[in-house]
Amino acid sequence: MSSPSKKIPRLKSFDLQAGTIVSKKYEIITKLGEGYEGEVYIVRELLTGIERAAKFFFPQRNIHNKTVKFYAKKLHKLRSCSILIQYITQETMIFKGHQVTYLVSDYVEGGPLDEFLARQKGKRLSPFKALHLLHALAKGMEEIHFMKEYHGDLHLKNVLVQRHGLSFHLKVIDMFHWGTARPENIRDDVCDLIRIFYDCMGGKKYYAGLPQEVKDICCGLKRTLIIKKFKHAGKLRQHIENMTFEDDHGWS
Repeated sequence: MSSPSKKIPRLKSFDLQAGTIVSKKYEIITKLGEGYEGEVYIVRELLTGIERAAKFFFPQRNIHNKTVKFYAKKLHKLRSCSILIQYITQETMIFKGHQVTYLVSDYVEGGPLDEFLARQKGKRLSPFKALHLLHALAKGMEEIHFMKEYHGDLHLKNVLVQRHGLSFHLKVIDMFHWGTARPENIRDDVCDLIRIFYDCMGGKKYYAGLPQEVKDICCGLKRTLIIKKFKHAGKLRQHIENMTFEDDHGWS
């Protein structure tokens, strides 16, 4: 195997095929997704047969491994947060003569929230179900905000639905990695949580007919009103748990 060259390549895709062996440790199973920083694949450990998730970073997005270091340290710091997938280790491989770093994490079954919504009646959730989903998200993000950290890129594709019933079991993925958390970052997360809630119920098309209790949370998606009411995810979680309902109109 050739040694990596010095010039940093600008890759748009790894296009790793099923059956490819990387680092003499993992077999590529299938591609999970892609983004600005790189691509995520399901891989299988050759020694144990255990399936993992591996995020391969494009070299131009990971100069001197700064992105990987920041991302790995952040996940390690937040390893006790139940809503995050657990980071395991980092590895390297040679791809077309260039060294590529990737992070290996637990693989959790489940699909993105946007695909989950597409399978629901009317492609949306009732306010009752959406409120349960928001509570699960707020409770999970509260743990992250308590540690003075943030996600930074919450949207329907970055929320994985593992299972649901009376409550939702969720994971969030692809945390934004730049910079130390500031209060506005945490407030951005809260606004994003409420936007997810709004979108889950069908967005603008259905908003006028939603219960007033829901509108009191959405605040018309006006950022100034949202952050005045909910400074972090814990405040949002507390609000949901203390809600009172005038009637059941519009909840089903």
